[in-house]
Amino acid sequence: MTGDKALGHLRPRPGSQEAPRRSSQPARHTVTLVPGDGIGEELAEIAVGVVEASGASIAWERRDAGHKAMARHGTPLPQPLIDSLRATRTGLLGRLAAPAGGGPPPNVALRKRIGLFASVRPARSVPGLPTRYPGLDLVIVRENTEDIYAGIEHEVVPGVIESLRVITAAASSRIARFAFDLAARQGRRSVAAVHKANIMKRSDGLFLECCRAAAAESPSIAYREVIADNAVLQLVRDPGQFDVLLAGNMFGDILADLCAGLAGGPGTVPAIHHGEGMVVVEAVHGNAPHLEGQDRANPLTMLLPAAALLDHLGEREAAGRIAAGIAAAFAAGAVTPDLGGSARTSEMARAIMDGMPG
Repeated sequence: MTGDKALGHLRPRPGSQEAPRRSSQPARHTVTLVPGDGIGEELAEIAVGVVEASGASIAWERRDAGHKAMARHGTPLPQPLIDSLRATRTGLLGRLAAPAGGGPPPNVALRKRIGLFASVRPARSVPGLPTRYPGLDLVIVRENTEDIYAGIEHEVVPGVIESLRVITAAASSRIARFAFDLAARQGRRSVAAVHKANIMKRSDGLFLECCRAAAAESPSIAYREVIADNAVLQLVRDPGQFDVLLAGNMFGDILADLCAGLAGGPGTVPAIHHGEGMVVVEAVHGNAPHLEGQDRANPLTMLLPAAALLDHLGEREAAGRIAAGIAAAFAAGAVTPDLGGSARTSEMARAIMDGMPG
């Protein structure tokens, strides 16, 4: 349940720095909200309340996916969800649990179904959260549609399984141009293509050819190539040497999780998936069913994706208020145990909203 009654306990208190901004005007943006499984429901409630308190003008279209959708519709990705995303062109997605009987994870299947070809994972230090790299600020751009993660497998003979790694010039060129365009828009200085062309000479060789062609079209942005295992080593030693990391599906997934760890954990980064004229921002956290209903989950796992979505929609002032509120919660020590404090989820959410500037 969303709405005023469900979220009333999360409204900023009278006299706090930030009061909810209400308007009789229609919302400027309509967003598909997919709470997800496990703790997704309660974190989505918090995200809706914090976004409203930030002053952003959002109308939410709530849709089911994952286990709840399977129980209600017989499929983890029902057609009303797909129709809503295609209509709104924007979505906020909680983590979806893998199907019990096997098969592709629903979030991966969703990316393919609606054409989300690029995954952007910004890895930035969260003010107030102690890490080894307090000034971390880099972006991983990952191709989302092919590579070994396409899941093309078959049994050759009993006991022998073959997985196919498919790399195409079309997908490689598209993601390479996307990475350089992103670097230019964000004022970033360099793009590093991560590969294993020393071993996979033809597949990653093709990927690098496409990256070099895109680099030639953007001469103002420095370009380098880094072998994947060396990239992991260099990230741990000095992540500041990188700005934008460009990779295929598998290496991009590995690098994104590594960089999330450098930033403070999977709950401190969003995953921003791009298609043609469509953006879906996804929580990176697990669905954590063992925390469901206990008021112990880290609310940043849904709040940071929500703030990233606001930034994409041009609601930058609202996104900035959320960031300031998060910094205030850390300064007050009102954070959940996984972030070094003892606050409950609702207490941290309250501290964030009370800390938002007017």
